[in-house]
Amino acid sequence: MHATRVLLKRSVWKGPHLVPLPIVWPKSSSDKVPPVRTQARSATILPNFVGLKFEVHNGKDYHEVTITEDMVGHKLGEFSPTRKPNIWDKR
Repeated sequence: MHATRVLLKRSVWKGPHLVPLPIVWPKSSSDKVPPVRTQARSATILPNFVGLKFEVHNGKDYHEVTITEDMVGHKLGEFSPTRKPNIWDKR
């Protein structure tokens, strides 16, 4: 894979920050792939991850994320919020 400008948010001489993930690839097209469970929120989403499911840790539990083409180049942590929205209860 050639690094694109999207993957090179860091300085060019440092190279992209890629985290190795334990991905189980299906043997055939009918096999169901289990979601990849990870705490690596800083992992860059690569083009070969499209269509896979990840369970990203948000500090308390795991949030399931299905990778689409629009997510390539972003980090996994961007799609798993760590904070709940504040909802005021009117009584």
